[in-house]
Amino acid sequence: MKDALSTHDVIVIGAGGAGLMCALTAGQRGRDVVVLDHASAVGKKILISGGGRCNFTNIGTIANRFICTNPHFVKSALSRYTPQDFIDLVDRHGIAWHEKTLGQLFCDSSARQIVAMLLAECEQGNVTVKLDHEIGSVEHHDGLFRVATSQGIYQAANLVIATGGPSIPKLGATDFAYRLARQFGLKIVEPRPALVPFTLGGHEVLFRELSGIATNTVVQCGKQQFREASLFTHKGLSGPAMLQISSYWHPGQSIGVDFIPDQEQGWLLKLKASTPGVSLNKVLNTHLPARLAEVLASRLDLPQNLSQISDKALTAAEQQLRLWPFNPNGTEGFAKAEVTVGGISTDELSSKTMQAKRVPGLYAIGEAVDVTGWLGGYNFQWAWASGFAAGEAL
Repeated sequence: MKDALSTHDVIVIGAGGAGLMCALTAGQRGRDVVVLDHASAVGKKILISGGGRCNFTNIGTIANRFICTNPHFVKSALSRYTPQDFIDLVDRHGIAWHEKTLGQLFCDSSARQIVAMLLAECEQGNVTVKLDHEIGSVEHHDGLFRVATSQGIYQAANLVIATGGPSIPKLGATDFAYRLARQFGLKIVEPRPALVPFTLGGHEVLFRELSGIATNTVVQCGKQQFREASLFTHKGLSGPAMLQISSYWHPGQSIGVDFIPDQEQGWLLKLKASTPGVSLNKVLNTHLPARLAEVLASRLDLPQNLSQISDKALTAAEQQLRLWPFNPNGTEGFAKAEVTVGGISTDELSSKTMQAKRVPGLYAIGEAVDVTGWLGGYNFQWAWASGFAAGEAL
């Protein structure tokens, strides 16, 4: 039985969010679909996302919240399967949800409900899901893709690459999508970790002493900036703002942190005029966690009382607090990255169908493609939208 040949209309490799969405969409259109995955369970990234409650979409989804070499590529799929479309699906299955900050939607109960919903929809489309299937070889002859696995051989006229990127390898993530794409002559945009914590070295290792301290910040790199919490860790910098900006950061670049985003320009000079005897440390302590205030005040290396600091030095101190430079020596890599920037080049794919332009019948969706969303449900929305686009075309 191991070498038995099983023939279908569509083979989807990868039982994550994008793969299951593609499979259920094609299956419910009458296609004979089989999903193959080397893992022992489906949707592992879904299950751990949002602290186990799955941040399944973001109602603020628009094209400019995605990183892609071709920024227009995402528009077609996102416009044809919107956050509301997925919300409607969630509602039909009676899954209670709530909105957190910045348009992020989460299950009230468990991410397992999303996985169960996708599997139920697959069952409705008579989709076959095969787990524990290690992929051996993939060949293409006479208009058919033939996939040899550890538990049998499958063939179909259509093959969908939905195996994601190499982020979070402990969940089984690999670079399989890129290897398979290269086999068929598709270009790859160099992948790198995204939504990932930074590491600090050199004189900045002193900031590691603040491990566990978080504060509201505006973080910027180049022209991009995010206002959310930043967290000091025993290795460097994390928290939502840092994870967001990491997707735009390249080695060698500095990032700037505004530690006082709620203060008006010239606030230190006004304080000096009104309360000249107050210390800089005490001033910062009223706006920042005590230990962070102490470290920043000591790094500014100014006299204690505001009255002892010249207006010029005080203005310079404020400017540094508004754009405190950090020079990360790297990130925590794919092991801690939530997603991957880069992947299968969108130049190779139809933005409407996700099909490879030069290889009829070959599709690529989800994180395998050079499309990366912001933190907060955007990457799941891309999974649903790209999966739906391919499923509609198959």
